[in-house]
Amino acid sequence: MARHLFGTDGIRGRVGQAPMTAEFALRLASAAARVLAPAGGRVLIGKDTRVSGYMFEAALEAGFVAAGMDVLLVGPLPTPGIAYLTHTLGADLGVVISASHNPYDDNGIKFFDREGAKLPDRVEEEIEARLEEPAITRESGELGRAKRVESALEQYQQFCASTVPADLRLDGLKVVIDCSHGAAYKVAPRVLSQLGAEIVPIGCSPNGRNINDGCGSTHPELLQLTTRGVRADLGIALDGDGDRLLMVDHEGAIVDGDQLLYILATAWQDSGALRGPVVGTLMSNFGLERALRERGIDFRRAQVGDRYVLEMLKASGGTLGGETSGHLLCLDRTTTGDGLVSALQVLDVVKRSGRTLAELSRGMPRFPQKLVNVRVERRVDPRQSPPIQSAVAAAEQALGSRGRIVLRASGTEPVIRVMVEGEDGDEVARLADSLAAEVRAAAAA
Repeated sequence: MARHLFGTDGIRGRVGQAPMTAEFALRLASAAARVLAPAGGRVLIGKDTRVSGYMFEAALEAGFVAAGMDVLLVGPLPTPGIAYLTHTLGADLGVVISASHNPYDDNGIKFFDREGAKLPDRVEEEIEARLEEPAITRESGELGRAKRVESALEQYQQFCASTVPADLRLDGLKVVIDCSHGAAYKVAPRVLSQLGAEIVPIGCSPNGRNINDGCGSTHPELLQLTTRGVRADLGIALDGDGDRLLMVDHEGAIVDGDQLLYILATAWQDSGALRGPVVGTLMSNFGLERALRERGIDFRRAQVGDRYVLEMLKASGGTLGGETSGHLLCLDRTTTGDGLVSALQVLDVVKRSGRTLAELSRGMPRFPQKLVNVRVERRVDPRQSPPIQSAVAAAEQALGSRGRIVLRASGTEPVIRVMVEGEDGDEVARLADSLAAEVRAAAAA
């Protein structure tokens, strides 16, 4: 079997178009119940703030109840909060209704197992296979029940606060928090205030249609302007479902996922808390690799996608990893990427070190990087093309140890991604354009 509907982070698409319809959501719930809880059990359902979340919540609830499962509804809550509560409340599976950083007219559905971990590929494949079967409707005496968990927000809030030392206080820190009008709009400001920070909230007024609209981790311009304008110490941006983190320093300069990994890795090395290698991806900036190497910290690269970072961390005994986009994993704190938990770890370092975010990130200079997406008419494997490999070898020789090159075929569109990075921005641009031309020529041959 192969997955056709499930991507690297659940099922996602435009609302009203296949597969994101109410009818599909009901069948998906029935298929998931067959695979993950054939004898019945409990399922926890959460969502972000999209208006379509009401529809999918109702459809999933109906599908699970009809299949004999009890449903716990927690309403808008960050994706990592659903993972945490699934395990804490003893549910057999957790469901998140969210399209993460996508616009409001998209939505998605993803699952967690009873431990709060994402499902392996083979389980997603089995769920897809059961979608061909009619939805289950049990007899009245075997139907499940549904209820709302009123304490969900408070439980997750307490968990987030527990991931930093009990004596941590953020008094004296002025923080701008941008929740992208998404799932963290209540819990993130509350946690920061509880710890003593003076907060300036933006992106915390969802109306069902403004999620990720000109705000959050994918649109940090408002955060940059606000942080400078109110003279805050730093700014925090989450995405629509609260699993990604981007920060800005007091001058409004962006501190991305690579720099945040550097800050945490070096601080944890100094305190003796760092375990195993730090794991990034093929697209992590070369500046991160070099800066960690200079500190004697092992750095490894996984395929693009947080699930592959997670796999490598588990295989290597590491606890810290992530992507440039800010999807960070602190596995000694939680089971999945959590933007708020990651932000708290960085704030702990800022407060205890007495240094600004700008000072802490300065140890990892970002190398100039250029990415060219080459659209091709036919699929080309860059590794099997002698002209491309010859051009890559020449470019790598020119860069030496001062940079690196990545060529990879997109898994979702007819595109070859050509990425070059190094110390010299002009050289990087020249080599990237040259390699892109070779890929176009090879594809046209």
